[in-house]
Amino acid sequence: MNLIGQLIGSAVVTFFALTVGWSILKTIFRLLGFYTIVQERRAYVYVLFGKVIGVIKEPGLHFLPMTLGVNAFLVNWLGDVRQVDMRLDQQYQRNSPVNSEEGAPMGIGIWYEMFVSDPVAFLFKNADPRGSLAANVGNASVRTLSNMPLANMLEERHRMSQLVRNEVTAHSLDWGYQLGSVYVRKVQFRDEVMKKGIENKVVNRLRQVTAAIRQTGTNQVNIISSTADRQASIEFGKATAIRPQIVGATLQKISEDPDVAKLLFEVLETQRLIDSKAGITLVPPNSGILPQLLASNTSAAAGQKQSL
Repeated sequence: MNLIGQLIGSAVVTFFALTVGWSILKTIFRLLGFYTIVQERRAYVYVLFGKVIGVIKEPGLHFLPMTLGVNAFLVNWLGDVRQVDMRLDQQYQRNSPVNSEEGAPMGIGIWYEMFVSDPVAFLFKNADPRGSLAANVGNASVRTLSNMPLANMLEERHRMSQLVRNEVTAHSLDWGYQLGSVYVRKVQFRDEVMKKGIENKVVNRLRQVTAAIRQTGTNQVNIISSTADRQASIEFGKATAIRPQIVGATLQKISEDPDVAKLLFEVLETQRLIDSKAGITLVPPNSGILPQLLASNTSAAAGQKQSL
C-alpha cells in the first residue's frame, strides 16, 4: 500500500510539474520569438527600429523565424508588436444635416459597417481612422444628398445609400479602413416649426377624411332608408287599391248563400253595437207595453241631459 501511495504521489507531482514546466517553457519560447499564435480576425504588425518588418494576418500557429528571419529574436525585446482588430464593426450617425431641393432642413440617419483591410496603413497613415471615416461619411452625405428632391429623399433610401457608399470608399481605402454596407435608416425634418406644421396638416387631413367617410355613411343610410320607405309606401298603396276589390269579391261570394249573408250581417251589426259601447236593454217576448215605456223613459233621460 505504501508503494502504491508513493507511485500515485509521484504521478501527481510529475503531472503538475510537467504542466507548470510546459507553461513556463511556452512562455519562454514566445518571449524569445520562436512562435506566436494569431486569433481569428486579428493581425500582428512587427516593428523593429521604426520599420515594419512583417505582418501576420492568417489565424493559427506561426513560427516567427520562418517569417521574420533572425529579427524574430529581437523584435520582442528591441521592437514593438502591435495587434490590430480586423473584425467587422458598425456605427450609426444621427441627424446629418442635409437640405432638400425645396430648402427643407432634413436630418439623415446613416448606419454603416467598416473593417480594417490594411493593418499597416491603419496604424501609420491616419492617427484616427475611425473618426476620419465618420467625418468622411458625414461629408459624403452632405455632398451627395443635398439638393435632392424631397419626394426622392423620403422614398429612395436604397439609391441614397449607394451614393454615399460610392463617395466614401475611395477615400477610406487609403487609410486601410474599408467601408462595408451603408444604409440610410432614417430621414426626418430638423425644423420643429415645420414638424408642427406638417403634423397639423396631417391631423386636419385625417379629420377631413374621417368627416367625409362619416358623411358618406350617413348618405348611404339615408338612401337605403328612403328607398325602403318608398317601396313600403308603394306596397301599402297597392294593398289599399286592391282592398275594395277583395272585399267586394268576398261579399259577392257570401251573398250567393242568403243564410250565410244574413248571419254575417247580424254578426257585423252586433259587433258594431259592442264597439259603440251603447247601453243595451234586453226585453223578453210578449212584454206588452213594456218596450214603449222603456223607450219613453230613455227619451226623457236624454232630454234632461240635453237641457243640462
